[in-house]
Amino acid sequence: MANVLVDAVLAGERLALARLLTQVENDTPTGRNALDELFSHTGKAHLIGITGAPGTGKSTLVNQIARIFRHPDNGAPPRQVGIIAVDPTSPFTGGAILGDRVRMRDLAGDPGVFIRSMATHGALGGLARATSGIAQVMDAAGFDTILIETVGAGQQEVEIARLAHTTIVLEVPGLGDDIQAIKAGIMEIADILVINKADRPGVENTERSIRAALELARPEGLASIPCGRGSRGYQMTTQFTLQSHQEAWTPPVLRSIAIENHGIQEIVKAIQDHRSYLEETGEWANREHTRLQAELEDRLHVMLVEKWNAQLPDGLYNGILTRLFDRQCSPNQAIAALTQSREKV
Repeated sequence: MANVLVDAVLAGERLALARLLTQVENDTPTGRNALDELFSHTGKAHLIGITGAPGTGKSTLVNQIARIFRHPDNGAPPRQVGIIAVDPTSPFTGGAILGDRVRMRDLAGDPGVFIRSMATHGALGGLARATSGIAQVMDAAGFDTILIETVGAGQQEVEIARLAHTTIVLEVPGLGDDIQAIKAGIMEIADILVINKADRPGVENTERSIRAALELARPEGLASIPCGRGSRGYQMTTQFTLQSHQEAWTPPVLRSIAIENHGIQEIVKAIQDHRSYLEETGEWANREHTRLQAELEDRLHVMLVEKWNAQLPDGLYNGILTRLFDRQCSPNQAIAALTQSREKV
């Protein structure tokens, strides 16, 4: 089945693409085999992450950016746009609520746009566990621009920086005091900062606070992606060190009113400028290296845990877990007991 779906996806069949994305999202053997076969066809797409707190207008901005990519006014050829909308998990069905699609109705019927909504399924960091695989399938299917909208989890929604080449962080006036914009985490991952809903009062104060935060968050002369890694929480920094401050990318701070299509052309230009910067400095290759390394380590972590659990004696894990719940041992003692038992197997 995997070979049939792969051939169909490479041939541009949208129904096959939808079916394969479901297999990948459900982590079935068919999905895993298809990812293996499609991997050599990936690496061409520009992955653009859009993140920010709930209510900042991410879905509306994605809709407007996709429209410009599909209908450029500078004579450039239209791009094939894939959209991955990561939605909160429904408390009733466990699936995606699909609320983002309401704001993307303008794209309905466009054969050059493919929208995939997916639930987080409890994953932290604003993305679902299968987001990377979904992006790879879209990449192999010929989408040269992939917009990834995160769920809107808050200040620590930084997993997108591991996946995207370009990360857009949205802020809106009135979400908090000046200190809110300076807090570490989401501000540090921005390649482009957008103040959406810029017709609201207080936009000047918000922009001033953001610029102050940038001065604190971006050390001169180093291109880095300070990025917490979810539950594993360690820092990821690219290996590429800039030779001079003149070469460093300074995140632009832009204003927009996405619902009225104001400021979107400037955002698209900033996206294109950032891609040119990545390619000219070699940072594109560094981010690809870091992304693939992170994905490899995540998959290795999951595989090792599954293999470990499968080789433990029956009932041992639950027994130690019960002792832990009863406060008969500490977490460190529980790990020691599991390790010693595994070594004897």
